[in-house]
Amino acid sequence: MSIDRIVVGYTATEAGTDAVTLGARLGDALDASVHVVVVLPSAENNVSIPVDAAYERLVQDTARGWLRDAVEPHPGIRGHVRVAQSVSEGLVAAAEEFDAGVIVVGTGGGGPRGRHRLGTTAEELVHSAPVPVALAPEGARGVDPSVGLPRVTAAIGTRPGADVLLDTAASLSRRAKAPLRLVSLAGVDLPGRVDAGLTRLTGQTHAASVLDTVRASLADEVPAEAVVGTGSDIEDAVSRLDWQPGEIALVGSSRLAQPRRLFLGSTAGRILRALPVPMIVVPRTQEVSS
Repeated sequence: MSIDRIVVGYTATEAGTDAVTLGARLGDALDASVHVVVVLPSAENNVSIPVDAAYERLVQDTARGWLRDAVEPHPGIRGHVRVAQSVSEGLVAAAEEFDAGVIVVGTGGGGPRGRHRLGTTAEELVHSAPVPVALAPEGARGVDPSVGLPRVTAAIGTRPGADVLLDTAASLSRRAKAPLRLVSLAGVDLPGRVDAGLTRLTGQTHAASVLDTVRASLADEVPAEAVVGTGSDIEDAVSRLDWQPGEIALVGSSRLAQPRRLFLGSTAGRILRALPVPMIVVPRTQEVSS
């Protein structure tokens, strides 16, 4: 995962401010450049947009004003206006233009504070983007920038792509000099017909085995804490874990994803709903560089 450049999708909303704040904090922690992008709709094949030069200038000037306000609190961040058929398409194109390793978008959209609620753009990106997508929850704008990146948590499983997720999490941990935590939820949601006590024991044993295998594959210079998530279901297990203000959680995309594309699977979606911190979704096949 290249972490030298970050693209942030911005709209003049609280969710947009959440995204810029998270992007700025990631940029500081990773010593990466940050490009904040406003994507305007293309007039091509869109009858709702007037074909008028004066109107186009007004829209462009308004977008640039939004950008100036957005980046002003964050010295060194650059703002850009781009035009595309959709916001998600424009952000993917911007990521390619700037050779960015991650796209950051807000997910507040009226959801509970500290939680995610995917809007159209975020939904499209987590099902199609060729690079990792960072999702800033409602209220991310209120995190004190001085907290940096206190911890990187990776939700580890056994399906194809887990090695890519682990490499990405380890790369972020090294770059940000942040502790790495490996969490396994492998034993959660076993069939209800199994005895409850046996379910917990079987699940915890399986999860611990997963973590032992994964931790053994890490380089010696990457120390990692390993935690087994327990609960009545995925959401309960996630909510029972401790989460530090400012930390980042990583999950892998579904096995249904096309190579080098994201697809937010059902388990990752359930983790997202319960997660009180930003989440990065990582494609199954992703080049990693530290």
